[in-house]
Amino acid sequence: MTDVQGTDVDIPTADGVADAYLAHPADGRPRPGVLLYQDAYGLRPWLRSMADRLAAAGYTVLVPNVFYRHGRTPIGEVPEFIDTAADPTIWERIGPVMASLTPDRTRRDADAYLDWLAASPLVADGPVALTGYCMGARLALRTAATHPDRVAAAAGFHGGRLATDAPDSPHLGAGHITAELYFGHADQDRSMPEEQIRRLTDALTAAGVRHTSEVYPGAGHGYTQADTTAYDREADERHWAALLALLKRAF
Repeated sequence: MTDVQGTDVDIPTADGVADAYLAHPADGRPRPGVLLYQDAYGLRPWLRSMADRLAAAGYTVLVPNVFYRHGRTPIGEVPEFIDTAADPTIWERIGPVMASLTPDRTRRDADAYLDWLAASPLVADGPVALTGYCMGARLALRTAATHPDRVAAAAGFHGGRLATDAPDSPHLGAGHITAELYFGHADQDRSMPEEQIRRLTDALTAAGVRHTSEVYPGAGHGYTQADTTAYDREADERHWAALLALLKRAF
């Protein structure tokens, strides 16, 4: 593990400026790039700590505020410790913001994030990796499909609605993906039931995509997020082992 430096950066996009967090080894040498897609609760201290952990393992990690069209971080009122049972209005506030991030906006934003990483002297030449959490898993899957030449590997953890009946479901882009994929599903996640897991796996298999799809027993939606009631330490550590192994294979 190496010393890490973290800074706030701004990323110009087609629709404005996205604020973001950048973490990288403190020696300043170029390292493989990782684009970390947030969950619904946004760019906050816990996600910064996740980026720092990845950077300490030898990567340059960018965590954009994907809700930048609604303002800089923080977006709305999110408590330091998130308990939606105690405050169900959290989802009333976040839901419309999530819904506004359409597939087309996701693609345009990915253009900007990947361009920024490619231009950074802290990022090694070549494709980058993606990792996404909850809604971020959808963003990672979409980005792997829309930017196949720029993504070497992509992971999604406790992702929801990855393979629905909708005409724009993320799994429908499987035929364009060249990256290796990993998914760590939560078996207590109502947003990603067994039917969708099977549909996603079948689509990736049919498209010839290298992938691993695992179900974490006893884990709920959000199991990697320690600042929420959904956190599951055992599942989180399994996620870290799987993610770091994927990155090692990619780079």
